[in-house]
Amino acid sequence: MSTAAPPTGGTGIELEIGGMTCASCANRIEKKLNKLDGVAATVNYATEKAKVTVPDGYDPALLIAEVEKTGYTAALPQPLRAQNAQTGAADSGETAADLELISLRHRLIGAIVLTVPVIAMAMIPALQFTYWQWASLALAAPVIVWGAWPFHKAAWTNLKHGTATMDTLISMGTSVALLWSIYALFFGTAGNPGMTHPFEFTIAPSDGAANIYLEVGAGVTMFILAGRYFEKRSKRQAGAALRALLELGAKEVSVIRDGAEVKIPTDQLQVGDEFIVRPGEKIATDGVVVSGTSAVDASMLTGESVPVEVGEGDTVTGATVNAGGRLVVRATRVGSDTQLAQMAQLVEDAQTGKAEVQRLADRISGVFVPIVIVIAFVALGGWLGAGFPVAAAFTAAVAVLVIACPCALGLATPTALLVGTGRGAQMGILIKGPEVLESTRRVDTVVLDKTGTVTSGKMTLTDVITEPGVDRAALLRYAGALEDASEHPIAQAIAKGATQEVGPLPTPEDFANVEGKGVQGIVDGTAVVVGRESLLADWSQHLSADVAAAKARAEGEGKTVVAIGWDGQARGILVVADTVKPTSAEAIRGLKAIGLTPVLLTGDNEAVARQIAAEVGIAEVIAEVLPQDKVDVVARLQGEGKIVAMVGDGVNDAPALAQADLGLAMGTGTDVAIEASDITLVRGDLRAAVDAIRLSRKTLSTIKTNLFWAFAYNTAAIPVAALGMLNPMLAGAAMAFSSVFVVGNSLRLRGFRSVTTQ
Repeated sequence: MSTAAPPTGGTGIELEIGGMTCASCANRIEKKLNKLDGVAATVNYATEKAKVTVPDGYDPALLIAEVEKTGYTAALPQPLRAQNAQTGAADSGETAADLELISLRHRLIGAIVLTVPVIAMAMIPALQFTYWQWASLALAAPVIVWGAWPFHKAAWTNLKHGTATMDTLISMGTSVALLWSIYALFFGTAGNPGMTHPFEFTIAPSDGAANIYLEVGAGVTMFILAGRYFEKRSKRQAGAALRALLELGAKEVSVIRDGAEVKIPTDQLQVGDEFIVRPGEKIATDGVVVSGTSAVDASMLTGESVPVEVGEGDTVTGATVNAGGRLVVRATRVGSDTQLAQMAQLVEDAQTGKAEVQRLADRISGVFVPIVIVIAFVALGGWLGAGFPVAAAFTAAVAVLVIACPCALGLATPTALLVGTGRGAQMGILIKGPEVLESTRRVDTVVLDKTGTVTSGKMTLTDVITEPGVDRAALLRYAGALEDASEHPIAQAIAKGATQEVGPLPTPEDFANVEGKGVQGIVDGTAVVVGRESLLADWSQHLSADVAAAKARAEGEGKTVVAIGWDGQARGILVVADTVKPTSAEAIRGLKAIGLTPVLLTGDNEAVARQIAAEVGIAEVIAEVLPQDKVDVVARLQGEGKIVAMVGDGVNDAPALAQADLGLAMGTGTDVAIEASDITLVRGDLRAAVDAIRLSRKTLSTIKTNLFWAFAYNTAAIPVAALGMLNPMLAGAAMAFSSVFVVGNSLRLRGFRSVTTQ
């Protein structure tokens, strides 16, 4: 994809482009727009959008008109948020895309039902009953006319603009196969009762009046439709990350108006409004806490595993979850100004700006298609010039187009992709489409989010340090019982760890939450306090020097420490942290083994990041970054000439996943991260990233091999066809053999094995 240098200043305009069928369509539109004065445009085939920079005051209608002159459609996108609020549904462009996908699916199903018997009759002489050729015509004609209509339409558009793509070859080949078959049936001898395609290996010039090519036209249509359908379905996911981001926000909010509480839709919030957030509810928009204290779980948005304690005067972010007490918040940013909306914009910008990966078949067809057409006309002229009958000359020209029409090529990408992605699904790896595969071959750097990717992303009780003479089981029993009554995520981690070690916990009495400090209550008749060291100090309970030093060391490593005391004395501390996944170190070794340089990227503090990196074997660490900084880090690495893969799981990772050359999302993460990625790792095991890249590279290699042989068969057969020495049965046999080879080569991917089983 060419990228024009944007003019200084100017206004950015986005257009939704319709009617593109291949990467060359995007290039043609882009060149057309860039010829306009003061306009710089990039057109992305994958997302079907154009990003255009124009002088201030430029009329977008001029851009739309220019695109329409090229034979495609263009429209200004309606704001997604406003539309969702008004209709509760996706925008009109989304509906059009849905209709296009449904249309393709209907054509594919119809083509399969009608084509299979046509191919069977043509290739198996035993099935050729008395009037089988007429039955083939009745079945194949709807496939070649109606099923292949998108290809015919695209070919006509290309013709009007003096270009040729794979659509041109498909349309010409299938149309000529149908038209010549009709000629042979009505005006030749192919329509005679009892006509058969004898299985002969002899090659001799023929006038072609006894030959029909219906299985070729129908078969090519069916296979190419299958490829287009699966490609379109994968491209359809481009906008899902944005919809998932918008779904993340709260839908309704309780606002204080004239001293009374009123429920309103979130999009009606105004700056300055005060709203109530109860425990477990999402915070409706960015704001400042007016009253109340609580722990806010921002992990879905920031990836930060430790809940943030907030109180009066602290800022909070929309879409985060209130995990503790009741809050009253004053809205400071609403609508498109919120962090969530800005993150959605980051995802969209990164997706739209992603480098286009042209399909291999389209690249080759740019040369192959015109050459085949020229050879067909040369053959026609040569035979006529040599004094042969018009029928014989036309047969040679038709044979060139038919044998060049890529049946095996239609199978090359879809079969390898389907087998490869099917094998990946069995292993917990979801590859979204053929355009993903080329990136995996070139990737040399892999950026890893820490929380939820290298680590578990969940708070876990990692250590218990007791004062001298204190029974560990008793400390866990008392602490676990009190914390089990709290909703705080750290409290729940302690309760879970205590239950696993000492069994069922007693129910506390007189339980009370001390805002911002911890909890207190009576367990088995003993007054117990659990929380910050300052809470114990309020009860004149102090940690010994050794335990206090252990507490300081743990906090220096970025861990969370909770103190416990009873009967007038401090009894010990409990250490809670996000732990490294057991398989992460092995995964890092695997990534290095396939030639990738791992980089740890996290919003956590430097000390925590360095410790985790050392534990798993990562040398390069980039810590304390905000969501927009993650995008910048990926872009900076790309600017240094590196081909970057990004592995993450949080909403904050989504823009970086979209920006990266290859995005891999942990399936245990958020829908937004998954939708913004190219590959999803369902298992949540980082070793799956190694398998995903290996499998993708193997699948791409298989596609390339398939494409080479598909074109090799056609290229070798073209001279034979041009000399009029290709009878229908041999043409069918050659096509069948090339198809069997391609399918067999693709099926080898079923034997792919994970690094963990080798």
